[in-house]
Amino acid sequence: MDFSSPELKDCPFKKKHCEWKFLFHSKYKDYNLPVYQCQCGFQTIHPKPKIQELYNENYYTGKANYSYKDERQTEKFDTFVWDARLKNIQKFISNGNFLDIGCAFGGFLARAKEFGFTPYGVEISPYAAGYAKQRGIQVYTGNFIDLELPKNFFHVITLIEVLEHLPNPEFVFDKLVSILAEGGLLLIQTANFRGKQAVTEGPNYHYYLPGHLYYYSDSLLMEILKERGMKDFKIYYGVDFSLLAKLKKSRGSFKSWKEYFAWWRISKYHLKSKFFPGSTSSMVFYAFKK
Repeated sequence: MDFSSPELKDCPFKKKHCEWKFLFHSKYKDYNLPVYQCQCGFQTIHPKPKIQELYNENYYTGKANYSYKDERQTEKFDTFVWDARLKNIQKFISNGNFLDIGCAFGGFLARAKEFGFTPYGVEISPYAAGYAKQRGIQVYTGNFIDLELPKNFFHVITLIEVLEHLPNPEFVFDKLVSILAEGGLLLIQTANFRGKQAVTEGPNYHYYLPGHLYYYSDSLLMEILKERGMKDFKIYYGVDFSLLAKLKKSRGSFKSWKEYFAWWRISKYHLKSKFFPGSTSSMVFYAFKK
């Protein structure tokens, strides 16, 4: 492995290049991804896929080997979680310009509009972006790092299971802070690789996926954002909405009454996250630009 490769030198910390060491090959499913880790705990896969080739129509309709669910089929149920999250966001930011990066078909943004926000999206897939635009949402189509976005403009920016998909993290964080308005909220949902679940499962952890390029932790995110002038943080271990909203959403994937037994597993995981922070590896990270 050539560690002088610009791809492996890429680090979210300024004036610091990580010394990467091979960690292991992932064992989740049959992906067998080579995972590297630096001395600061940051992880990446290398070599990386060509991301434009990953996010085709089959990815968004659940037909590819590595794919996203077609949220249009479950939007009625996803709305329970979207609304609960928006209510929590409004504890901090009541209205304004709302940017969802990786907005897919725009369901979350459609709900944000109902809550009084002005919705904007970023979506790499022209297929998914086209559907979101039909809802009347302004969508910037393309790779986030290549798009021209207004500075100090967005009062809320959300990346829900998206940050790990983005290349060039140093540039990504610089750009996120630059386009966030003063007093604005940056919301990041991703896996916490310092959480016990990720540490214990190691190469078997389910978050090692072909489209997940970089892997973060709560402490890394805080350090990265502090370096860029962000000062106020709130971390929700698990998620930033109620168990009830999560249970209602889960019904969208149920095919028979027997699947309601999954509520026990979902409830156990949710409550464990809340009462024993760090015991699981789900987190939602709120950072404020003040």
